[in-house]
Amino acid sequence: MNGNAANLIYFSPTATTQKIVEAISRGIGAASKEHTNLTTYEPKDRPAVELRDGLAIIGMPVYAGRLPAEAVSRFRKIKGNGAPAVIVVTYGNRAYEDALLELRDVALEAGFLPVAAGAFIGEHSFSTDDDQIAYRRPDAEDLQDAGRFGQAIREKMKGLGPATEMPVLQVPGNSPYQDYRLPRNLAPVSQEFCTRCESCLPVCPTGAIALKDNAVMTDASLCILCCACVKSCATGARVLEDERIQKLRTMLVTRFSQRKEPETYFAELPVN
Repeated sequence: MNGNAANLIYFSPTATTQKIVEAISRGIGAASKEHTNLTTYEPKDRPAVELRDGLAIIGMPVYAGRLPAEAVSRFRKIKGNGAPAVIVVTYGNRAYEDALLELRDVALEAGFLPVAAGAFIGEHSFSTDDDQIAYRRPDAEDLQDAGRFGQAIREKMKGLGPATEMPVLQVPGNSPYQDYRLPRNLAPVSQEFCTRCESCLPVCPTGAIALKDNAVMTDASLCILCCACVKSCATGARVLEDERIQKLRTMLVTRFSQRKEPETYFAELPVN
């Protein structure tokens, strides 16, 4: 393994997961970094990506205790070829439930060898200025924690022995995984004062938003409720105000406002 190379692989509609992955890579001190951003909407026939060298840092957000199905589908186009990997999930201060275990499993299936794992906190997709849930996280403290995690990984991987002797990384979660529980066929909408600036179109990871007949339209069947369009709207015209979401938002503010901290896990690595 080339200890100076890092492959950053992430699905991060609001850039929350990307920030954590990049902070970990800084802590590792990789001299070169390759980014594979799975967020960008592309046709489903996107070519496969094969890793040849270096450590992979794989990050995904948690939606209702699971990984976004679209993110997993795109990740399966990547072949790890036995590369060691750090797996990371970010969640909105409630719980990550089965997501980290799911990410470990899909990483193994793709040919990666997870050596460390982390669950970090990021601003919840449903958080607003009025109803704040892990508001503006990851903050400076979170990024420092991610950097220290990277430093610990660097130290543990010094003198790493043969990959064939790598034990399976143990992380929390249940198998079979819980069902995906977010509402279906629901999406943010644009209010009357929308300026049609189209800033929401390119940030949508599934291409669900389009400008039609001088109106911003959203295909709710494609929406994954990441709320990237809401958070990127400079005028505040994009909103997610469905009654079901508002009840969930109120519950999250009431029950999950106390600050949670990152959790990290390491495999017992063989040494030369």
